[in-house]
Amino acid sequence: MKKHTETHHTGLLTRLGLFTALMIVISSMIGSGVFKKIAPMSVELGSPGLILLCWLIPGIITMIGAATNAEIAGLIAEPGGQYVYFKKMYGNAFAFLYGWSCFSVIQSASIASIAYVFAESVNAVIPLPHLSAGMEQISLFGIFYPFQGFGVKGLTILTIIFLTTANYLGVIIGGAITNVFTGLKILGILIIIILGLTISGGSMQHLTPVLEQPGYQYGSGLGLFGAMFAAMLAAFWPYDGWNNIGYLGGEVKNPKRNIPLSLFGGVAVVIVIYLLINTVFLYVMPVNEIIGIAKTEHSIIAIEVMRKFLGNGGAMFISILIMVSTFGTTNGTILASSRIYFAMAKDSLFFKSAGNHHSKFKTPHISLLIQGFWASLLVLSGTFDQLTDMLIFASFIFYGAGAFGVFILRKKMKDTPRVYKVPGYPVLPFIFVLFCITLVVVTIIQNPRDSGIGLSLVLIGIPFYVFWNKKIKRLG
Repeated sequence: MKKHTETHHTGLLTRLGLFTALMIVISSMIGSGVFKKIAPMSVELGSPGLILLCWLIPGIITMIGAATNAEIAGLIAEPGGQYVYFKKMYGNAFAFLYGWSCFSVIQSASIASIAYVFAESVNAVIPLPHLSAGMEQISLFGIFYPFQGFGVKGLTILTIIFLTTANYLGVIIGGAITNVFTGLKILGILIIIILGLTISGGSMQHLTPVLEQPGYQYGSGLGLFGAMFAAMLAAFWPYDGWNNIGYLGGEVKNPKRNIPLSLFGGVAVVIVIYLLINTVFLYVMPVNEIIGIAKTEHSIIAIEVMRKFLGNGGAMFISILIMVSTFGTTNGTILASSRIYFAMAKDSLFFKSAGNHHSKFKTPHISLLIQGFWASLLVLSGTFDQLTDMLIFASFIFYGAGAFGVFILRKKMKDTPRVYKVPGYPVLPFIFVLFCITLVVVTIIQNPRDSGIGLSLVLIGIPFYVFWNKKIKRLG
């Protein structure tokens, strides 16, 4: 019976084993992006070979990031993950800015975006209602259209509310939902890969050219270089979420061993799946056809690929698969992200009540409710691509800082035993830091509006930190 009552010193249950940790990593990554991000990537590049390369490179970069992060996760195992790591590396101010960024855009926008695609998939099967044309054209500052596609947005918000409630009722329930839905999504993707390669009537000709499409007009002012970065930015969204497992450091059994193992295993599985399924998409449907579909509102390429060789039955199958996938990923992100604000509140750097755990369910229930409310507001703020571009830009600022922190902790905590050390040190962490800097700079040049909004949401945290920090000093 002891295993049912084992708790971390923060009051949370320590109940998640290696298998569930692995499923959380995979589920946090495989959500919505893999089914639709090939569309903007095709528009940017126009070449099947370059598209697949822009899936492979982010996969390798993500693996390097995971390898770097695994050393820190094996060193520090507390609720809050990267927030706690940053406290050790850079102090409270930078850690708060990260936690605030997760709340304002990175994790909350991720929840909103993934749940949004779940609702879009439902809409593909059962058309959801719209408001009047006049209502849907109402805008805020000429940027946000809160009532556009209101049926889809309404279901998105209901999904967030439902899964927030499920995780409110216990980490065991949240973990079980993740295990079941991750298993189903992997099975469904494997079925698509097998059917696509065997009975689709696709052609290897669709996978050419391998290199640049002669005479292709790139939308980027930086030519092929800018187009490649824009395409990789799109691909990084499906790879995002790999570090979510660190946020559950207080609830994973033997975390200094199991978190690094789940990071490596999860990222490796996802890279293979992404390359295979995108090869199938291109094998079945030529890139010019994908570009045409990409210009259709609320289109999901994976659905149209299956419709092409299996008719409406195939479209229905993959619509249900996307529902399963995005539902599970939304759940995993809600489960993990709420622990960041719980840890911040424990340090008196967030709303105090967010640091409470439920006396019966042993969950950070107030943190979950605050997160659910803000994610629901973000759903009303913009489209899927707006949200994901904002959060990827902000994420890589902190991914780079986290990788650089390995160098800092090698000095600060040089005598602390390490279960795992990043291979290729110092070269691999340096490569990852350099790539993060490059991606952030190019994104600012390529997409100044969304990167500006994302950066503004990060910097808004500064006055909040000043307020909470003064409060700490006054009380202390």
